[in-house]
Amino acid sequence: MGLNLIVLVKQVPDTQNITGNAMKEDGTVNRSALPAIFNPEDLHALEAALTIRESVPDSRVHVLTMGPPSAVQVLKDSLYRGADFVALISDRRFAAADTLATSYALKCAIEKIGAYDIVLCGRQAIDGDTAQVGPQTAEKLGINQITCVSEIVELDADKRTITARRSIEGGFEKVRSALPVLLTITDESYPPRPPSAIKMMTYKNATTEMSSGDFDETYLTSGAELKAENTITLWDINAINADPDSCGLPGSPTKVKNIDMVVLKSEEIRMIENTEEAIGGMVHELVADHTLG
Repeated sequence: MGLNLIVLVKQVPDTQNITGNAMKEDGTVNRSALPAIFNPEDLHALEAALTIRESVPDSRVHVLTMGPPSAVQVLKDSLYRGADFVALISDRRFAAADTLATSYALKCAIEKIGAYDIVLCGRQAIDGDTAQVGPQTAEKLGINQITCVSEIVELDADKRTITARRSIEGGFEKVRSALPVLLTITDESYPPRPPSAIKMMTYKNATTEMSSGDFDETYLTSGAELKAENTITLWDINAINADPDSCGLPGSPTKVKNIDMVVLKSEEIRMIENTEEAIGGMVHELVADHTLG
């Protein structure tokens, strides 16, 4: 019997090209000021799910993302790489969500799909760097979680157990869990496969289709290929049976009090001779003023 895998992905602003216009006055991200990309560690999570599907026959990979209509691009990218089902969770009432509101909406979407065995996501998103959404989603679902997973060591679909190696400070540890489980994946393994040229031609014109009815469970068992048109399901707040008071700004207790633009400037330049004595003296000074240590 195959496994039902759900991957949570996110479209994020490219923080490598950040500018002074990256934040709005209300403390929210000005996404229009930055180019959008597929969150890097989510790509590794998608690859981990695709790798599991290849090792466990009849498994299915479902990809969910919450965001504005433009976030459909990461879902197309997921189709290009081999996802079986993708859904965009989008509604104006999701706007300005913090991690608590986001994880609640994702929990509702996962429950709409119904049967699942493993939920995977990146360790964290590069726009917030909180690493909170994955663990909070697992908590709301009431399932086990293994965070900072660098490698899935063993997966026994029959006994419904998984063993993963996770990164910890100063080393690694192996953790075993019963299914269902949520894994947050790091970028230490599962290098993302390139998009398939054939799938890009198949899904390049894929569009969203509103769906408020029950999830089509034939996707879980049939193994049928998705159609080339209208392959991206669109779920709003009503479709996933979410409480509006727990979504978006009303459901977000996190508030940005103040934003300071920090500019680092060099006030002093000292030339150090390339000798053991001079370098040793510099190191001692840095230790003394707690720059190092």
